[in-house]
Amino acid sequence: MLPLADRFGRVAKDLRVSLTDRCNLRCSYCMPAEGLEWLPDDQTLSDDEVVRLITIAVRRLGITEVRFTGGEPLVRRGLVDIVRRTHELGVETSLTTNALGLARTATALREAGLDRINVSLDSVRSETFNEITRRDRLKDVIAGLEAAREAELSPLKINAVLLRGVNDDQAGELLQWALDHAYDLRFIEQMPLDAQHGWSRAEMITADEILERLSADFVLTPHGEARGSDPAELFDVNGGPATVGIIASVTRPFCGDCDRVRLTADGQIRNCLFAREESDLRTAMRAGATDDDLAARWVTAMAGKRAGHGIDDESFLQPDRPMSAIGG
Repeated sequence: MLPLADRFGRVAKDLRVSLTDRCNLRCSYCMPAEGLEWLPDDQTLSDDEVVRLITIAVRRLGITEVRFTGGEPLVRRGLVDIVRRTHELGVETSLTTNALGLARTATALREAGLDRINVSLDSVRSETFNEITRRDRLKDVIAGLEAAREAELSPLKINAVLLRGVNDDQAGELLQWALDHAYDLRFIEQMPLDAQHGWSRAEMITADEILERLSADFVLTPHGEARGSDPAELFDVNGGPATVGIIASVTRPFCGDCDRVRLTADGQIRNCLFAREESDLRTAMRAGATDDDLAARWVTAMAGKRAGHGIDDESFLQPDRPMSAIGG
């Protein structure tokens, strides 16, 4: 087995697989209201191609966890079958979703072997949800979460982004709602991955600000356990056992412990979420490359990973692809 190691000694064990760049929401911090130009079908990996590359990653490169992302992965027609075939490889499987359509698919996904789900939800106020996502679908998200609970997809994690002047006054409200429903809440600093390239460090709500807002309503204490490669810094809420997490990708980067690698919907390997270079596996695969050849290309792509994402560096350039085309 060839470990997916870089020159700094980090070894990738966690594979993020984007199944589509398409999404049925239009979140303001991700894409414009009119959407984006989606990948042509012939450039998107087929179900068999996705599973072949995942199989190489697991059996030849030591991947132990696979998370499916998008765009919105629930819009991928072959999702349940891809999950089932991945589960049969003996790895942990998870899904990051906006939960639209989850009410219809949660049971099938659980039966296919999906272990857990992360749901993106920035507000539990309908008017704020509509403002951020440009869609009146909050009730569908709530229904999807309830269906996931009934299907025993746990723990159920909520990912939330606070936007200045939009929902940054709702941090405590969102945490209380999560506590009331026994969901694990994680706040994420807004990252420079929007299609409009309008991200501003000055406008971003930082981890310190998130803590300040939450501390107005709750007593937060460091959870105490080493987080390892987990990006979330955990805090006990009012003495525990409930916790809240903060993922400070920008102000407190955790690049030194990163164990992730990404496969895009069109078959490109990205060794960092913020990488500006990609390695093309799709073209080689369709030209007849063997599994050994593809594994070797993957190892080479991982070896070039940089020490950190460099957002704080003056020379930092935002990736050309937005989050919807990279996968979370």
